[in-house]
Amino acid sequence: MRNFRELNVWKDGRILVKEVYTLTKLLPDSERFGLISRANRSVISIPANIAEGCGKYSEKDFVRFLQISLGSAYELENHLILCQDLGFLSPDAADCVIEKIQRLQQKIVSFIKHIKSKH
Repeated sequence: MRNFRELNVWKDGRILVKEVYTLTKLLPDSERFGLISRANRSVISIPANIAEGCGKYSEKDFVRFLQISLGSAYELENHLILCQDLGFLSPDAADCVIEKIQRLQQKIVSFIKHIKSKH
């Protein structure tokens, strides 16, 4: 059994949740059920899937949940880019968070490779 609370990718995902929730508060109310909801769901999914994967018995299942988490990170990056394209967020506001998302994506990929290399 794994303890998700000890994983740096989970810890980084948890920090990212706070940052994205703060950032989405800058979006117009008209996006409450659009980009705000989608971005918030995507960011919550990152640490949630890491935690859920820790409860799986096999390494294969754990990796699958890490891959789902990675997909959510890419989805989140897309949403923030679209927010910039639509003029809802300035590059200054979004770029710092996008860089953190990209670093987390790299960490998740490295973690997946590490787990796979053990078998």
